[in-house]
Amino acid sequence: MPSRTRWICLRPSSSPCSSRRTVSISGVSPNSFTTDDAARNLASLKFSQSNRGPDPREPSRIVTTTTTTTFSMTRDMAKAMCQQFMDARLIENAADPGSNLFKERGVYVLTPKGLHVLERFMSKNGINGDHLAHVFSSQPICMKLLHLERRSVDDEIIVSHSAITALFRRFVGRQPNYPPEHMETLDAFQKYHERSKGVALMDITEKGVGKAAVTHKHCFAAVTALEWLCDFTSVIGREEAAEMAAQFVRFGLIALVSDKRKNNDSAIIFTVRGAAGGANSSISQHGEFRCTAKAIYRVTDEGRRLARWDMPDGARPSPNSSAANVSNNARASEDHSVDNATTEGPNSSDAKIHRRISMTEKLNASYDAAEKKGQKESNTDRLKFIMEEPQLRALFREFLRSNFCEENLSFYLDVQDFKKSFSTTSSAIAANPPPARAGQKATPGQLAMERHHEALIQKAFVIYNTYLAPSSQSELNIDHGLRNELSVYLSEVIQSLTGKTFQGHVDLEQANQFNATQLQTMIRLYERIQTHVFRLMATDSVPKFIKTPRFLALKVKLVEEDDGPLADFPLMNSSASTPSVPPGLASGEEEVGGAYVTISQRAAVQERAAGGEHR
Repeated sequence: MPSRTRWICLRPSSSPCSSRRTVSISGVSPNSFTTDDAARNLASLKFSQSNRGPDPREPSRIVTTTTTTTFSMTRDMAKAMCQQFMDARLIENAADPGSNLFKERGVYVLTPKGLHVLERFMSKNGINGDHLAHVFSSQPICMKLLHLERRSVDDEIIVSHSAITALFRRFVGRQPNYPPEHMETLDAFQKYHERSKGVALMDITEKGVGKAAVTHKHCFAAVTALEWLCDFTSVIGREEAAEMAAQFVRFGLIALVSDKRKNNDSAIIFTVRGAAGGANSSISQHGEFRCTAKAIYRVTDEGRRLARWDMPDGARPSPNSSAANVSNNARASEDHSVDNATTEGPNSSDAKIHRRISMTEKLNASYDAAEKKGQKESNTDRLKFIMEEPQLRALFREFLRSNFCEENLSFYLDVQDFKKSFSTTSSAIAANPPPARAGQKATPGQLAMERHHEALIQKAFVIYNTYLAPSSQSELNIDHGLRNELSVYLSEVIQSLTGKTFQGHVDLEQANQFNATQLQTMIRLYERIQTHVFRLMATDSVPKFIKTPRFLALKVKLVEEDDGPLADFPLMNSSASTPSVPPGLASGEEEVGGAYVTISQRAAVQERAAGGEHR
């Protein structure tokens, strides 16, 4: 996988684009910089970080501590960094905006996306940008940038139903975006505004030999899609944009119409894999996106429904009611694979993307019972969703703790983790040769498996001694029959292994004598108890939890830039320090679903000014 570049804005001694007008082959380029300028600025960089806190000697005083790090960069490294900036569409060639290569000799300008990122960095860090005012005022700025969250381990985009929903709605727009016929007569600001509405669509008519002509509506070129994703979202290159487009295909939101490239034309095809949906779901196990100049795609019927194009404006849900499609295999979709790599996830037969149920509705006690077979199943689905969403799960744990039954959730999750470990080990044991004969040394692999098996046995009885042993520290309140069945089984095994009477607790020496078959029986008993505990939480705890003020205050949603007027969004203040939440999220709301929108204050000013001129 390619390395990921996080957006880091550096503060050189002088801004290369603050007042420069560079003469290029095509003419004069205002607010630009050359390759030499970039290399010169990147050759000597300073990172400064200031922290305010109490004085260790006198806690009543507040002091500011500033740490400065200085380092240098060779010209080749600087060019490589600038290439990353170009790939992410933060800068572009002033004379040839379509060029994707950062050249040894070239003139460059910030893109609308680059200006948005720069403005956000200045706002978060309290940097005075008066010297760049004319740069921001003379060029289009990306008004709303959709940020996709990334895993901290490898910086890959987290792919989930809610993230794909937000991305796709932003991609196709509030209504189908057919460019106006007079597009060429518009100025740079107006053209950019038209593009920001969504990917440019067209209708394609295909004439088959001896067949009637077929017209495909809501089509777009593959290259156009990649450019749009790079310009209006946080993807950092065409490769990552193609990966997201392939997810659109996998989710059944877009489909290939034609690819009329010649046999000798180069073709890059991205494939992603993940868990398939249920019987009525549009989600496939894999999606393929062709990054070719001739490839044409269309928005499918499922894509139209997800985009809500057919809904009248008055019927659109508010931003507080995200209609993100929720399924129980959302976490499986996060660990997606690219380019034919294989990824396994949990059983995905319960996928419900086709049901069109919002997160809030799915968890709301007043959710329409007609959509379910009964209240019991409704609470079961709510609990499954709570288990999948980290923020809800943490809030649910606090609720259980306050009601003195946190052990139910802890036991359920501990058994889930234990079952995964046992399943992996069992597969590895099955693939290994038989144990070494007497007098023959065991191989390192066999020794490792034996140690892991011992660790699993110990973990199994940590669970028992913690939750199921009489008078244990977190003893579960479970059915007497289940408890008795487990106790009888352990009594028989301990008696046969040690000749001693079972006393209710299992020590380490006794546990280590259990074999794999006996351990498997323990797991089956644990699973039955786990089912009992899950049912107990679903029927008793969930109905109470969803009525608590803290749950009601937690708005499970994505900020959707298409809903509500601009005034509904908090805009960045250039004099403000780092906001407590990402710009674009209202105060007190949680960032859920792996995506959020940031708003450019300067772009808002531009739009208001343009609106005043047109009145």
